[in-house]
Amino acid sequence: MSDMPEKAYQVLARKYRPQTFADLIGQEAMVRTLKNAFAADRIAHAFVMTGVRGVGKTTTARIIAKGLNCTGPDGTGGPTTEPCGICEPCRAIAEGRHVDVMEMDAASRTGVGDIREIIDSVHYRAASARYKIYIIDEVHMLSNNAFNALLKTLEEPPAHVKFIFATTEIRKVPVTVLSRCQRFDLKRIEPEVMMAHLTKVAHAEGASLAPDALALITRAAEGSVRDAMSLMDQAIAHGAGETSAAQVRAMLGLADRGRVLDLFDMILTGDAAGALSELAAQYADGADPMAVLRDLAEITHWVSVVKITPAAADDPTTPPDERSRGLDMAEKLPMRVLSRMWQMLLKALEEVPLSPNAMMAAEMAVIRLTHVADLPDPEKLIRDLQSHPQPPRGPTGGAPAGGAGGGGMVHGSARMAPAAPMRGPTMQGGQALALAEGQLQVYASFDAVVDLIRTKRDMTLLVEVETNLRLARYAPGRIEFQPTPNAAPDLAARLGQRLQGWTGARWGVSVVNEGGGATIAETRDAGRLQAEAEARQNPLVQAVLTAFPGAKITEIRTPETLAALAQAEALPEVEDEWDPFEEN
Repeated sequence: MSDMPEKAYQVLARKYRPQTFADLIGQEAMVRTLKNAFAADRIAHAFVMTGVRGVGKTTTARIIAKGLNCTGPDGTGGPTTEPCGICEPCRAIAEGRHVDVMEMDAASRTGVGDIREIIDSVHYRAASARYKIYIIDEVHMLSNNAFNALLKTLEEPPAHVKFIFATTEIRKVPVTVLSRCQRFDLKRIEPEVMMAHLTKVAHAEGASLAPDALALITRAAEGSVRDAMSLMDQAIAHGAGETSAAQVRAMLGLADRGRVLDLFDMILTGDAAGALSELAAQYADGADPMAVLRDLAEITHWVSVVKITPAAADDPTTPPDERSRGLDMAEKLPMRVLSRMWQMLLKALEEVPLSPNAMMAAEMAVIRLTHVADLPDPEKLIRDLQSHPQPPRGPTGGAPAGGAGGGGMVHGSARMAPAAPMRGPTMQGGQALALAEGQLQVYASFDAVVDLIRTKRDMTLLVEVETNLRLARYAPGRIEFQPTPNAAPDLAARLGQRLQGWTGARWGVSVVNEGGGATIAETRDAGRLQAEAEARQNPLVQAVLTAFPGAKITEIRTPETLAALAQAEALPEVEDEWDPFEEN
């Protein structure tokens, strides 16, 4: 003798699936439209249901199918928005075994051949029901050819055929298909409605879940009833009778919301050590670093919204203590701080998948966030700069420092020595080496020697000559220079060897202790250094450098430079552009 098999457990999402429009929550606009259409006998031949996951698209399709084919308890009823659930068509459709209600998954049957089966079968009347109904789930997965094959049948189907489509990606459905259907957009379920529904199901199951636990489940479900029911199913098993918010938080891998708020406070006060310690403690307690960063971003967004709309704090999924802390933060924190934190958290969330360890990325994000918390207020900085007193005029009565006539270098006590003539006259003929054929006359100046080194692509020697050679005297075939402290000891020997090898003539290159002018690099950078020195004397620049220690001047743009850039980037004018309204 064999034992009868026990009835298999049915998950809550299936057990409490709505069977009538009265059971469907959060979709009042669609239910009202369908009820009016059924009452007026204005039932469309094709419907398309769209919305995020778990809001009732397929469920609504099945309810419509039952309503169209319901015969009532006595077998004499007509189409209704309140199917009885007792008659054979209702029970067969609910169990998915009705021969005239065909449910097809477009994700696995995407081709023209699958649609051709539907086209060939629509001409035959329903075997036992009032209507033959085709429910196509995830219809956006059909191929373009499949959509095209369906168009004619969808536009003019037989009177006994109804099409009901469901999709989460309505933008991928061709407009030619949408124009032949009655469209219903199912919205996310509001938190109040979701919590009430979960409470009702929990009581029906004899389970006890704390209101904070239901709030966490509702927040994690993001408006999806199926997600919420699945999470509650898991939470009931996790809590084994009575489920608390801490258990749900551990189940979802979330950090304690109160501790995340503490971390948020530490970051905004610039307490880097405390913030890192709190992050490490949450990590040790099982919190996912990615989840902590997401929670910080969510809190940043929530506080920003509460600052603009204080009524947003009345969300039923928000505990009272969290609500009060959020209102206090919204009152104290300026919007620019919240916006900056939001942008930095988004950047941190992008970096986590690229980092070798999620905790490392989270710690670096916290360090950056606490660092910028100490930066001065930009508005206050601008006010201070604008109210900064102008420096007194110099003792000679000249222009103020930093003006057009101001200043030398700030970080040096001696002025730059005047550059020795690099292109100046050559040495006396007796002081130069004898040249057999005068082939060195093409190198009349030292600039020609530098161009030769550049042409030969000896970049190492070129850099050394430009930065470490202070020219004292020059004649074709003869170079005397004073080396800089960073010059290589063998620079003179290497320079002479290279020039002799390139020109075929002997060069005399010697080192002197004094008389050298500025290096080529110093001469080239003299204008930039002078402009930077003048900029450093400007009171506004001084105030900025004081407010931001370690800041550097990287580029100086004059009004003439800006004008030239704007002119270069401007679009060319079109003189003879055709005007369609111009008379001939």
